[in-house]
Amino acid sequence: MTLKAPELLLPAGSLDKMRAAYDFGADAIYAGQPRYSLRARNNEFRLEQIGQGITEAHARGKKFFVTSNLLPHNDKVRTYLRDIEPVIQMKPDGLIMADPGLIMMVRERMDTGNYPDVPIHLSVQANTVNYMAVKFWQKVGVTRIILSRELSLDEIEKIRQECPDMELEVFVHGALCIAYSGRCLLSGYFNRRDPNQGTCTNACRWSYSTTPTAVDPNTGEAMAVPMDKGFDFAKAQQEAESSFSACGDGQRHTAADQVYLLEEAGRPGQFMPIMEDEHGTYILNSKDLRAVEYVERLTKIGVDSLKIEGRTKSLYYVSRTAQVYRRAIDDAVAGRPFNPGLITELEGLANRGYTTGLLDRRPANDYQNYETGHSVAHRSQFVGEVRQVEDGWAEVETKNRFAVGDTLEVIHPSGNQMLKLEQMRNTEGQAIEVAQGNPVKVRIPLEARFAGALLARVFDADTAVAAA
Repeated sequence: MTLKAPELLLPAGSLDKMRAAYDFGADAIYAGQPRYSLRARNNEFRLEQIGQGITEAHARGKKFFVTSNLLPHNDKVRTYLRDIEPVIQMKPDGLIMADPGLIMMVRERMDTGNYPDVPIHLSVQANTVNYMAVKFWQKVGVTRIILSRELSLDEIEKIRQECPDMELEVFVHGALCIAYSGRCLLSGYFNRRDPNQGTCTNACRWSYSTTPTAVDPNTGEAMAVPMDKGFDFAKAQQEAESSFSACGDGQRHTAADQVYLLEEAGRPGQFMPIMEDEHGTYILNSKDLRAVEYVERLTKIGVDSLKIEGRTKSLYYVSRTAQVYRRAIDDAVAGRPFNPGLITELEGLANRGYTTGLLDRRPANDYQNYETGHSVAHRSQFVGEVRQVEDGWAEVETKNRFAVGDTLEVIHPSGNQMLKLEQMRNTEGQAIEVAQGNPVKVRIPLEARFAGALLARVFDADTAVAAA
């Protein structure tokens, strides 16, 4: 059986990131419409950039999707058609939308010939989790469904079987939200910045502590009990792991039935009640999704598009994920076995720890990151971009510190290469030992073919060089 290669869809928060995504193997990118996407912050795309991006994409035989997937209040409904019309006139390859009312407004104008007919893709924000919902949206005129992140591989396969003529898209990499497919209220509650309006402050990543409670005899409400000053988290976690049942196949610890209060570090004294069930406490800081090992299964299921999250991520993130998932797709279609080295390469990206999310049902502690709220690079660190190469010397704009003696990975669409940095110069041609972090320009020896490459400092240099 000949497998059809799914589309590789990458995020782009700028034109440079769009170009990098295409260079490293993406078939399509998605960019946010100003004011109406869920990444209103850190979005460099304005109307002019959207037009330029569409033109460049089509010149390269690639696709450009515009994300317009907020859940609008009345004031944005009033202005929506005015602002979306010039975008539609540019004829992007698809509009990613979530709100039924906005979809109805746009479809009515397309059906009457007032707008060009642009495909509408249903955003993950619409929470599509079953095949009947897919059939409903198909009748409305939607051409692609971005399935909810809450689905397992078996459930995705069932939807494919029941809806053979609908395009299906699945997230395979990137940040996971603790709310149902991103419908979160934390940021709006704390900061009056509504995630569903594109202004999320990532309150789920903040530092919180839990406090045990007692019952107020007067009101019956939970009240905070001061914790022991000598509390040992590692010891408590070890005890919990030996006592709690992760999947319901053991004795439930009595402490799991108690109410606890959550306290955010920047808001001392403001306690919020939380509870835990037999599967764990599904709140706050999720690990990042990584499903590169399931690309083959998703390809065999017949998923039309594999999507990577991260419009606010770096150019390095876009390039590296595009390259890795491109290789995974090509291997799957060619019938080659999965290459575990792809997992190792993704460890070079800053992440909160990886999980396969709900694609594969696992114990509760696989989903949650209990140690840190920020991303950490485990294998390598992005250190610079090669701006130009002249006479065997590359001009590098640094992003993080590196030094002579470090092992660097040169990341380029033509292929990657490991090298041990033997010498380095400043812009005046003087020998230096250390390149400080951004923004500094230095020169290192490099072949001309690596113009435009990205550089990463490898932490486990001996293993990396041996593997190369």
